[in-house]
Order: sequence, then structure tokens, then C-alpha cells
Amino acid sequence: MINGESYKPIIAEAAKMAIGEENIYERVFIFELLKDKNDPNAVAGAVGFSVRQPKFYVFKAKAVLLATGGATPLFRPRSTGEAAGRTWYAIFDTGSGYYMGLKAGAMLTQFEHRFIPFRFKDGYGPVG
Repeated sequence: MINGESYKPIIAEAAKMAIGEENIYERVFIFELLKDKNDPNAVAGAVGFSVRQPKFYVFKAKAVLLATGGATPLFRPRSTGEAAGRTWYAIFDTGSGYYMGLKAGAMLTQFEHRFIPFRFKDGYGPVG
């Protein structure tokens, strides 16, 4: 049986075995997608920097998967009074993927752009 807290290390270990640990980059903030010079409708890589070291990265790719999360900070919580301080919103869902996709010329459609909170007394919290 796989519990939630052990799922990420299991998947990470499988990824390391499949592609090699030397091909894994962690704590890199990607801020720009690179367009393919031969195909204006394709992305050929990305650029970013390390959040821990003074390093700059340029990645080339045959395919790019943009999986940055949603944009929950766009919405105001429905909690009132002291419960407003107990509202959970994913601070890391900044909408940066929307920005990078738009800037690269992607047509952004069918985004699940909503937040459905779990309700508890006097506040709202995370789901799942």
C-alpha cells in the first residue's frame, strides 16, 4: 500500500533510475520558454536560474510540458472575521505558467481555474 507521504520519494526514485540522476535539476526557477527558430508554433526549451546557487540554465528540449499549477491567489477567500486568517490557498500557484504560455504564443483554453475549498467550522481549508 502506498501512502501519500511516501508517494513522492517512490516516484522520484523511479525517475532517477529511468533518466539518470545527472539529468535531474532541482530548485531551478524557469522564467522563459524558448521558441523553435524553425517552427514558430513550437517551444524548443526554457531558461531559468538556481534558487540556491549563482547559476543560470538554458535547457534545449524536443518537447516541453508546462506543469506549473493554477492561479488560486487570483481569488478572494469567502471566510470572514477571524476565519479569514485560517484560509488555505496555494501560494505557489501564481499563474506563472499562464504567463509563460501566453508569452510564447500558446492558445490557452479549458483551464480548470477554480478553487473548491473543504469547509470546516468558521473557515475553509485544502481539499485532498
